[in-house]
Amino acid sequence: MKFKNKCAVVTGSGSGIGRACALAFAGEGANVVVADLNVQGAQDTVRLIAAAGGKAIAIETDVSNPSSVEALVAQTINTFGHIHTLVNNAAIQVNKTIEDTSFEEWNAQLSINVGGVFLCSKYFLPYLRNTRGSIVNMSSVNSFFVEPSCAGYCATKAAIAGLTKAMAIDHGHEGVRVNCICPGYIDAGLAEGYFQSQADPEKARKEAGKLHALWRIGRPEEVARVAVFLASDDASFVTGASMVVDGGFGSGLPPK
Repeated sequence: MKFKNKCAVVTGSGSGIGRACALAFAGEGANVVVADLNVQGAQDTVRLIAAAGGKAIAIETDVSNPSSVEALVAQTINTFGHIHTLVNNAAIQVNKTIEDTSFEEWNAQLSINVGGVFLCSKYFLPYLRNTRGSIVNMSSVNSFFVEPSCAGYCATKAAIAGLTKAMAIDHGHEGVRVNCICPGYIDAGLAEGYFQSQADPEKARKEAGKLHALWRIGRPEEVARVAVFLASDDASFVTGASMVVDGGFGSGLPPK
């Protein structure tokens, strides 16, 4: 029970990797704030946590909106009194080249993917400083190398990796650790949206699996376990790190 009597806030936790993270922290004893614009999804996550004996609340949150994030902070502190871990997971992905991406789509990715990390970190930092807590940002292997037709998404994930290092440097002396996770293809969330956008989703899923050294795509809980590690005292000397969780996706092309 690494987080007994502690509080973890997970954005974008109404589904996918975010939900897996919320469940993982709850499984380690944390009181969890499930923050998502998708209220139904957030409530479903809370029910799953409660069914497993954990405690969680759902808060409708638009991470790109300062007022919404300030309300998230206020409700979190009013309910649990403190925060020890912030997982910035909320994100969207537009599968287009720069030329095909609209101005609105470009701004939406920036304001949610990067702006969400900025706003949530900014407003939670005073409370994380009090508990010497930590921030875990969800980046991507696309922060190191890119794939076709997701230019805006790749740009935001690279920005998150850079922002993670900046925050680690700025707030390390205050006892706040900041790290990010860089997943490969994961069988949930944004990757599922990509697969469904293809002419043959099942074929696309299998071909994506072959890009990984383990010849499969990852599971959300495999990312969640790394988030728990990074936020725990087990990682007490880890900050500013980009933790790759990609099944060997970035190691090179596996044999055919």
